[in-house]
Amino acid sequence: MIRVPRALLIDLDGTLVDSRRDIAASCNAALVAHALSPLEAASIVGMVGDGARALVARALVATGSTLDVDVVLATFQEHYGAHACVHTTLMPGAKELLSCGVPCAVLTNKPRPITLQVLEALRIDVAAVWAGEGVLKPAPDGVLALCKRLDVPPADVWVVGDGPQDVGAGKAAGAFTVGVLGGIAHRDTLLASNPDLVVASLDELARLISSPRPS
Repeated sequence: MIRVPRALLIDLDGTLVDSRRDIAASCNAALVAHALSPLEAASIVGMVGDGARALVARALVATGSTLDVDVVLATFQEHYGAHACVHTTLMPGAKELLSCGVPCAVLTNKPRPITLQVLEALRIDVAAVWAGEGVLKPAPDGVLALCKRLDVPPADVWVVGDGPQDVGAGKAAGAFTVGVLGGIAHRDTLLASNPDLVVASLDELARLISSPRPS
C-alpha cells in the first residue's frame, strides 16, 4: 500500500498552473523586439520545462538566430514580469490538492521573482518555495533543499509534476514521484521517465491522499 506523504513538492507550470499562453506570448514578444519572427505558441510550449534561459535558447535556435541568449533573455524576463498572469490560471484540482491536509511546497525551474508573482496573483499559499535557485531540475538540489526547509526526509515526500524533470529530480533525491498527465510535457515523454505513480489530474491525486486508510 502507498504511504501517505508527509509533504508534497509540486511543480508550477503545467502542474499547479496553466501558464502556457503567457509564456508563449512573452517569448514571442522578446523575439519580435529583436527583429525575429514569432513562433507558433505550441512550439514554444514544447520548449518549456528547463528554465527561462533554456527556453530562450531553444527559441533562438528555432528561428535560426545567433543573437546572444542573455540579451534576449533579459527582454523576455522584462515582458514576462509585466504580463505573467494575463491568462494564467490554476490547473483543475489545484485547490483541492493544496487543501488535502498535507504540507505543500512549490518546486519549479521558473525564476523566483516571477514565481512569487504568480503565486501571489493566484493566491497560492504554500509552506515553502524553491524556484530557479542553483542547479535546476532534474538535479535533486531543489528537492533536498525543500526537504531541509520542511524538516522531512526525502523518502517521506512526494514530488509531483507533469514533466520528466520533476520525476528525475524526485528519483535522484530518493523521493516518491507522481506524474500528472495533461500538462506541458507530452504523455509519452512523462511516462518514459517512469514515475512511481501516474494520475490523470490533481483531483485524482487529492482524492487518493485524502482517502481514509485502514489501520
